[in-house]
Amino acid sequence: MKIPFFVLEGGEGAGKTTQIKRLKEYFGDRIVITREPGGSPTAEAIRTYIFAHPELTALEQFEKFWEARESHLKETIRPALEAGKIVVSDRFDSSTFAYQIRAKETPELVDAFWQYRKSILGDTVPSLYIYLDIDSKVGLARKAKQKDGEVTHFDQWELPLHERMREGFSEFFTHVPHQIIDAARSEDEVFVDLVDILETHVA
Repeated sequence: MKIPFFVLEGGEGAGKTTQIKRLKEYFGDRIVITREPGGSPTAEAIRTYIFAHPELTALEQFEKFWEARESHLKETIRPALEAGKIVVSDRFDSSTFAYQIRAKETPELVDAFWQYRKSILGDTVPSLYIYLDIDSKVGLARKAKQKDGEVTHFDQWELPLHERMREGFSEFFTHVPHQIIDAARSEDEVFVDLVDILETHVA
């Protein structure tokens, strides 16, 4: 039986934050919403460090993200699954592949990525990755109109980096179970699809 562990991904402006809030309201106590980088006390401290040091190289970011992920799994995800909860992580290893490897153009990290994934995730592998897909130009235009939410140096990336990131997600998804939702549609239409996918997989 697959564990009820899901990852929600999307480029900038895809509406991921809004959908996460709605999922929490819809599923209530049945669901644990977490995030990466972060999701546990140790991982949140690493998140703060990463975002405070934009000068970190892709390799340094890569290693920090995996360090945070190991803590996230141990302190948050595995205990929630053992308690019978549905777990949805706002970003996960898919973002590491898309951002630190493809967007940053560091193909030399690909082999290390799959090795880290096998070693650190072990049997706690997401059942499904759900990707809110939107054209990078459209997504960045949406993001620019938002007046709330956390802003990091990732939001300052130029369009070509976001386009490479989107390509990176597509490449990663060829290796894992996934479903893609057209995020260019209305918030309600996206939410209906998202709930339908989750309900189908936890029924």
